[in-house]
Amino acid sequence: MKFHTEYLWFNTSKKREYINITGEVEKALKKSGINEGMILVSAMHITAGVYVNDAESGLIQDIDEWLEKLAPFKSDYRHHKTGEDNGDAHLKSMLVHHEVIIPVTNGKLDFGPWQQVYYAEFDGQRRKRVLIKVIGE
Repeated sequence: MKFHTEYLWFNTSKKREYINITGEVEKALKKSGINEGMILVSAMHITAGVYVNDAESGLIQDIDEWLEKLAPFKSDYRHHKTGEDNGDAHLKSMLVHHEVIIPVTNGKLDFGPWQQVYYAEFDGQRRKRVLIKVIGE
């Protein structure tokens, strides 16, 4: 069994961004040398997430609008009593979730058609990281 770990760092220019990281995950897989196994991709922050979906701009905009309806930016979250202003970012992160596991078959990400890996930032403009952990043989 082989293991390979990499970290991606982000410092987004906007509060909310959706960044396609499929290429970086594929590079980590290639470096690992595994042929069969899995890859864990995990956002290492409580106001960010990782998800798998289509890389279509209209869908990404729909996802953003849906998340904003479910967890809108507003001033009256109880969390804000701590001095923070990102209660909505915590809730959006929970909806998207913080990690995905991607199967690896024959040395490639074993995706369905159109599937891509995205880093979702909900409280940007500061440095954050994503873990890529490759496990297999």
